[in-house]
Amino acid sequence: MDIKLKNIDKYYEKKILDDINLELKGIGVLALIGPSGSGKSTLLRLIAGLESFERGSIELNGVELSEGNLTEFRKSVGFVFQDHNLFSHLTVIENICLVLEKVHKRDSIEARAEVEKLLDKFGLIEHKDKYPHQISGGQSQRVSIVRALAIKPSIILLDEPTSSLDPVLTYEVLVAIKKLIDQDKNVVIVTHEIGFAKEIADYILYLEDGKIVEHGDRDMLKNPQTYELRGFLQKVLTFSAVD
Repeated sequence: MDIKLKNIDKYYEKKILDDINLELKGIGVLALIGPSGSGKSTLLRLIAGLESFERGSIELNGVELSEGNLTEFRKSVGFVFQDHNLFSHLTVIENICLVLEKVHKRDSIEARAEVEKLLDKFGLIEHKDKYPHQISGGQSQRVSIVRALAIKPSIILLDEPTSSLDPVLTYEVLVAIKKLIDQDKNVVIVTHEIGFAKEIADYILYLEDGKIVEHGDRDMLKNPQTYELRGFLQKVLTFSAVD
């Protein structure tokens, strides 16, 4: 995966991303880490073409995002949201097949056969005819991952996929993400699971207050160079009682 971010500014009521610049080539897995409100999820949504930005440019695998190519670009991106975003009135397999049939115009029989293979690979085949309320949060998130993978995307983006899960369900989802990576999929992930990022990421961005404060390969987590990243890692990896 080649990615180029140039001079990106993003505002809501205030500036959320401030002059983001980055150029990477040949990266398989990119992890975005940082405190809540640092701009990680916003940057992920910009890379996915889900939101506009006030200034700058984004280039992914040699294609610059623009109004003219956003519709086609989005079809090539698998996005996994924090809250699963499954349709409550559709079964697991219907949730996945819907995008294949309606957006990608796939034959329904062919699509269903492919989806069943993916569900089996991710340990979900027995739940294919259940509705979202009948499965656990971890299973719902794995369904979301299968849905993202089913379109055969050029890149998969995951926005804090374990944020609302307990430790056991978190483990289930992290195992599923590891399966994606083992298939040599290009992945960008926003995560608070620092140990997981250290294990799977080729490159890591640490954001704070809308800026990239530090970036580098996974070894930067062993030897952070900035005060900000050192402080963040101390807080998320250890706990000291305060009198």
